[in-house]
Amino acid sequence: MPSLGADMEAGTLVEWRIAPGSTVHRGDVVALVETEKGIIDVEAFEEGVVQSLIVAPGSRVPVGTPLALFEGDAIEAKVEVQSALAAAQPTRTAPQPALPDRGRRVSPAARARAASVGVELSSVKGSGPQGVITLQDVEHAAAQKSAQPAAVEAARSALRSAIAASMSRSKREIPHYYLQLAMDFSSAAAWLEQYNQARPVPERLLPAVLLIKATARAAAAKPGFNGHCGANGFEASAAVHVGVAIALRGGGLVAPAILDADRKPLATIMRELQDLVGRVRGGHMRSSEIASATLTVSSLGEEGADALYPIIHPPQVAIVGFGSVLERPWVVAGAVAVRPVLNLTLAADHRVSDGRQGAQFLARIRDGLLHPEEL
Repeated sequence: MPSLGADMEAGTLVEWRIAPGSTVHRGDVVALVETEKGIIDVEAFEEGVVQSLIVAPGSRVPVGTPLALFEGDAIEAKVEVQSALAAAQPTRTAPQPALPDRGRRVSPAARARAASVGVELSSVKGSGPQGVITLQDVEHAAAQKSAQPAAVEAARSALRSAIAASMSRSKREIPHYYLQLAMDFSSAAAWLEQYNQARPVPERLLPAVLLIKATARAAAAKPGFNGHCGANGFEASAAVHVGVAIALRGGGLVAPAILDADRKPLATIMRELQDLVGRVRGGHMRSSEIASATLTVSSLGEEGADALYPIIHPPQVAIVGFGSVLERPWVVAGAVAVRPVLNLTLAADHRVSDGRQGAQFLARIRDGLLHPEEL
């Protein structure tokens, strides 16, 4: 069971995507695991042939528990079993559409009960003779319906607990220092407007894309803010995987990564960001996105707050916050003018960097946003 975040202690194996004899390549999705953050696609980090599956679906096991046994040396000799995966997958019956209420056989007691508890008969499968919907069927559907809000609330509570544990650990173990830098966002806003006007709506960029790319570029140039700090001290990362804080509907926050963000065009980052937001809010992510972030970006967008003072996500050593872009007085050529102002904030690990380096890092992000055409 892989660690899919510093706060993860255990996970539930939901489904295998491999079978004994399958050839697995790096990056293949091998299993689905459920954590407090949602359903995670677990990807293979090594190549090999599956010898056995150790943990059964539905099992909740601690991080570090072996899930399957791979044989790495046999991959060249067993490439022919690549098709075994598809052959071994269980046959799934396509879900049948719900029948309309009209024409369905429903006992009078079941119909009356359904009306009183608000159960849609079109969604109920009858267990009586020839599919008749019975009173027991309606009672079962009503129980499931009433249990859904409790299940949702339990999931939210588990996520809040996981966030609390991670942030408490961060404040307890990491000596944070904070810096703030305000900038005139006019150049970036004007460039973004011109860029978007020349493109159809699906190809337009959000301001967040510029923030992610500028941060990634700065992190590539200042490695003291890009990497992980563990038992062996700080290990800088050669790759820049920017975690993007995404608010979940109903509360909670996760920060999956856009991989190699410093090297990707803005349009690619935009597509990946849209895909991330959609999957995350649908409760589905990939293990590489959750576990690979080397620093994190958090933006308030249009929430209306001037600045954001975030908490570092361990074992990372930095997180960059962006407030809302708001009109503020700004001195231009000795005169006061109204400008769109963006506040950049940095929370960094004092074991790895200091205020002077942090100021240089923020200045690099600012300079990137002042020249968006170079991003």
